[in-house]
Amino acid sequence: MSTQRIGFIGTGVMGSGMIRNLQKAGYPVNITTRTKAKAEELIQEGCHWFDSQAELAAQSDVVISMVGYPQDVESVYFGEHGVFRGKQGGFVIDMTTSSPSLAKKIYAQAQKQGIQALDAPVSGGDIGARQGTLAIMAGGDEAAFEGMKPIFSAMGQTLTYFGPAGSGQYAKMSNQIAIASNMMGVCEAMAYAKKSGLDPEKVIATLSAGAAGSWSLANLAPRMLKGDTKPGFYIKHFLKDMRIAIESAEEMGLDLPGLCLAKKLYDQLAAQGMENCGTQALFQWYDRQ
Repeated sequence: MSTQRIGFIGTGVMGSGMIRNLQKAGYPVNITTRTKAKAEELIQEGCHWFDSQAELAAQSDVVISMVGYPQDVESVYFGEHGVFRGKQGGFVIDMTTSSPSLAKKIYAQAQKQGIQALDAPVSGGDIGARQGTLAIMAGGDEAAFEGMKPIFSAMGQTLTYFGPAGSGQYAKMSNQIAIASNMMGVCEAMAYAKKSGLDPEKVIATLSAGAAGSWSLANLAPRMLKGDTKPGFYIKHFLKDMRIAIESAEEMGLDLPGLCLAKKLYDQLAAQGMENCGTQALFQWYDRQ
């Protein structure tokens, strides 16, 4: 078992899988989340519960956060009972998909307290979180990234350092931009195949073996066809990511019409009460026609 104590903040769809993989790798894990009841299984599996982020931070060598929105990240680190109230030294790693500017703010405060900070958002969804196959995109000091590689390796397979603080978030925005248009393409392909009378399962198998192959096609298209909207990644969180990406692109003077159209379609689903569905629920927009 590793002597490094990991404090993990956020035990949702993604966090719970990541925590279990850290435990499998031999790391003792401290946890906290807004609702203790939602963490009971992890507590029973050996995680140590703390009532506040500051208390957890004080008793952890490495603090990892995986929460929902930038405002949640802000509260986790800078709140009255936040991480920076209880931690000196060690590491903090925000793995939430958040804003590059907030990642830079966390890094600056960490420097003042002798803490090494990384922004390290992930891709791979609930499947990757459970299987430990996430793609991890990191920003911060390269030496800190190298030091955290064993921990990252417990949760992911593709570990990439991109540059200074905020770079991990910029990389994740690139990922989300690619997914946004790709998801529309996958949904349209499935709707077209179904409407034309083809066997959609054969279409998925064939397209996956060719140039149209993608993670979304292989993993989410089967869910679409079954009407399975269970979230691996929530629509509400994807909308948050797209907002961040659009704002960043506007700051760069970059027009992204595919991303803007995808956000428009997802906004319509959210307005219909589907914000807690998985992103593959976009297929229903096409299938209703």
